[in-house]
Amino acid sequence: MNDTEKRDQSFEYERVGSEYFEKRRLRRYAGVGSLWALGVGAVISGDFFGWNFGLAAGGFGGLLIATVIITIMYVGLCFSIAEMSPALPHTGGAYSFARSAMGPWGAYVTGLAENMEYVLTPAVIVVGIGGYLGAVFGTPDQLAPLWWLVAYVVFVGLNIAGVEITFRFTVVITVLALAILVVFWIGAIPHVDIDRFALDIAAADPSRGSRWLPMGAWGVFAALPFAIWFYLAIEQLPLAAEESHDPQRDMPRGILLGLLTLVVAAFLTLFLNTAIAPGAAVLAESDEPLFDGFRTIFGAGIGARLLALIAVAGLVASFHSIIFAYGRQIYSLSRAGYFPRWLSYTGRERETPHVALISGAVLGYAVALVIHIVGAKHPVGAVLLNLAVFGAVISYVLQMMSFVLLRWRLPHIDRPYRSPLGIPGAVVAGVIAAVTLVALFVVDPIYQKVVVAAAVWYALGLLYFFLYGRHQLVFSPEEEFATRARREATARAAR
Repeated sequence: MNDTEKRDQSFEYERVGSEYFEKRRLRRYAGVGSLWALGVGAVISGDFFGWNFGLAAGGFGGLLIATVIITIMYVGLCFSIAEMSPALPHTGGAYSFARSAMGPWGAYVTGLAENMEYVLTPAVIVVGIGGYLGAVFGTPDQLAPLWWLVAYVVFVGLNIAGVEITFRFTVVITVLALAILVVFWIGAIPHVDIDRFALDIAAADPSRGSRWLPMGAWGVFAALPFAIWFYLAIEQLPLAAEESHDPQRDMPRGILLGLLTLVVAAFLTLFLNTAIAPGAAVLAESDEPLFDGFRTIFGAGIGARLLALIAVAGLVASFHSIIFAYGRQIYSLSRAGYFPRWLSYTGRERETPHVALISGAVLGYAVALVIHIVGAKHPVGAVLLNLAVFGAVISYVLQMMSFVLLRWRLPHIDRPYRSPLGIPGAVVAGVIAAVTLVALFVVDPIYQKVVVAAAVWYALGLLYFFLYGRHQLVFSPEEEFATRARREATARAAR
């Protein structure tokens, strides 16, 4: 093969030497337990913060129905990813799936959407961390960005330190976060009062619905983006494929065990946190809903503050895990040339993508800080959440398209695990994701402006690839697998 060769129409790939990949090596470490912890840890903050903004959008009933719908979406999504990830065991994850199914442009539009999700999701979580710590230590809202900065410095540093310490910490902090939720669920049961589910009906439109569904069917639609927060980022696990001992065996198990854990946690938290004082009306605008619940269970004294401080572990688990995710996601796209190649450097000693980790942190912190300074009608966390969900649902639609196209175009590739839901499961998940994307644009004037800003960001990223990035592609493992698989499919069809 020549130094460069034309593939996929006008795209050119540079054949780099072994020294290129020597500077971009990852180390294998993770097993099923580590992958389960990474998946659950990435999402568990959704039970501590973020979901509650959906109460303002649709009331308890609207958010409950939206959560059922979104759970169905994630079941289809996770089963599909559980099939694709061991079949294409590369760090690229969603980008890798789309590359084999839809070519370089499909790879980039999918990877760019997922990149927006993973860079902005830690920014949402760090706002929650700041809210909890501010409530515990009594610091004013103006100092929240300092809490955010401290959190980024500590946990980006921990991810840079090495994959071993990253996964060990992930297991410990995820188990601790789940233990805190169990304490909350058990403690909340004696305080349950179903009247707490209701929002202040005077603030809603009585003609639209009932006390439990104050915004009617529209409230279900409006609550969809917030229900996603119970599961957002479980799909990150394929990004750990090149750091897993046996991705073909362990990846499907880790994904599906993680999903089961999160389904149970989502519904217990939604019911019990909303069913106790201060109730739905207060939680709808709270930056620390679980802390509010702990005050009800244990009182407002030092005990509740101590538990709230410990509860920060849930946010830390997700913050730490998704920092891992955006680091690997930026690394894989830059290793293949879609993003600037220098972003994929790893240290020879620790073999972690330190440049990608730092770059993603700077961008996420900057976006959160700008929204904080500019100010908005809604909480900073809710605004950032919608930005992150914008990228997520686009990537979900594209990943489900990839699943269908891989089944059709590359039926011959080895699939160690096959989704029992097949193409219908992927189609249902993709349709729900597309409906949620529409919801982001129409449910609230403030959120409309935010999502339009996200769309502009996405468009600028596409322009970068059209003008420059597509001429810098490298024949990386994901690209090599895709071209070989397409060549074999063509040969089979010709026989």
